[in-house]
Amino acid sequence: MRIDIISVLPEIIESPLGHSIIKRAQTKGLAEVHLHSLRDFTTDKHRTVDDYAFGPDAGMVLKVEPVFKALEKLKGEREYDEIIYTSPDGEMLTQKLANHLSTKKNILIVCGHYKGIDHRVRENLITREISIGDYVLTGGELAAAVIADSVIRLIPGVLSDETSALTDSFQDNLLAPPVYTRPADFNGWKVPDILLSGNFKEIEKWQLQQSLERTKKLRPNLLDEEGIE
Repeated sequence: MRIDIISVLPEIIESPLGHSIIKRAQTKGLAEVHLHSLRDFTTDKHRTVDDYAFGPDAGMVLKVEPVFKALEKLKGEREYDEIIYTSPDGEMLTQKLANHLSTKKNILIVCGHYKGIDHRVRENLITREISIGDYVLTGGELAAAVIADSVIRLIPGVLSDETSALTDSFQDNLLAPPVYTRPADFNGWKVPDILLSGNFKEIEKWQLQQSLERTKKLRPNLLDEEGIE
């Protein structure tokens, strides 16, 4: 998989995607992440990529021209399965959406910034808009890093134990069950006996029960949500 990210401040994304599992995925050739500075696609001598919004609202808006040029260049080099814009009013990033995106070959992410992006880009060039939560960040760089991380870790071979991702929270619209490790007794706090029994069939039943109980208590809305079409 290849993920291209266009940003006013691509250096913000370098650290989150340059370490640990995501770095190893790139080293192993399982994923590629390429960062592009939007300022490289402006002819303005000051490398300006924003301007005041039409109307009375305060705040700067990313201009249509540099975004168009950036997309035109990258789309001329390869075909993208999705061109994503990070926006607080996009569809919510979920585990099911991450699963869906992990099956794609090429993804391009355009990071919002300042007050947003000229809406003509969203109307004519973007195929999908994604939000990572009902709040506003100073820019879409962190959102792009979250999207890339959530997708890359699902690519076969990225995790050392590929079954690990199958038991993550939200995979079946359920929260993950509690997990424990050694020692089995610390400070009088004991690991549930069932996990020490070696009876994997009963352990799986216990884990499912715990997942259901935790979901009902903490995120009951998940039990009613429908899947992505």
